[in-house]
Amino acid sequence: MTGCSSGIGRALALALSANGWTAYAGARDESVHDELAKAGCIPVTLDVTDEQQRQAAIARVESEHGPLDALVNNAGYGLHGALEEVSLDDARQQFETNVIAVARLCQLALPGMRSRGRGHILHMSSMGGRITFPGGAFYHASKHALEAMTDALRFEVAGFGVHVVLIEPGPVRSAFGQTGIDSLGPEGDDPAYAGLRESIRGGLTSTFEGPGSELSILPEEVAAVCLQVLDEQKPKPRYSVGEMAKTLIEQRTRDGDEAWDAFLETLYERPGSGSRE
Repeated sequence: MTGCSSGIGRALALALSANGWTAYAGARDESVHDELAKAGCIPVTLDVTDEQQRQAAIARVESEHGPLDALVNNAGYGLHGALEEVSLDDARQQFETNVIAVARLCQLALPGMRSRGRGHILHMSSMGGRITFPGGAFYHASKHALEAMTDALRFEVAGFGVHVVLIEPGPVRSAFGQTGIDSLGPEGDDPAYAGLRESIRGGLTSTFEGPGSELSILPEEVAAVCLQVLDEQKPKPRYSVGEMAKTLIEQRTRDGDEAWDAFLETLYERPGSGSRE
């Protein structure tokens, strides 16, 4: 598993260990390694954008236990801000973490899985891989790319006995919201996007910390779905987690683009249109 320092990754690592799995928990933050070890996990230093650490992590598991039974690509984060204002270096880093690292870890794990003739690969997507909100262009693009990549991979490796599954949670009570807020530009950025910037900041704050947080799900709820999927012999391609994810994905699928844009205008200030009434 990747991204086990906190949130979904940490919850899943603890759940897997408690359910008898040999759980290698990749975490960039080494300060959490002792906690993971005490819970029965095997902590691994893993920055998913570091090729040497990626190779070392997969090689360690295979040398100690043979080919992986499961790979959970969970590490990721959300970059927020109007597309015009986001630096392309930041955008590249978003894709490097959320897409390229996932692909590379699959490349490293798949030869062993194919030789064994079985395996599960879980990709932590998001409802944001099926819908798009303003101010999240590169985050949503990375999750949409992850979904497309997973659809292709699912077909390519099914014949080898390897199941590839997308997990699509709604908002999860974790550090995701604060990370998104921190990625927004400072107050002094282009005033043309000031209203949108505040809409994004307010939405993230409300969803993850304020009045809307009761609609957010716990990391343990996502971990429970992952456990279920890993135990299934014929898992479904996708699992949406949480009522908000299910409702909004259905709404976006049902409604056309204009209706979706009108819905978004009730949540965000549209740049160039002045303040919302």
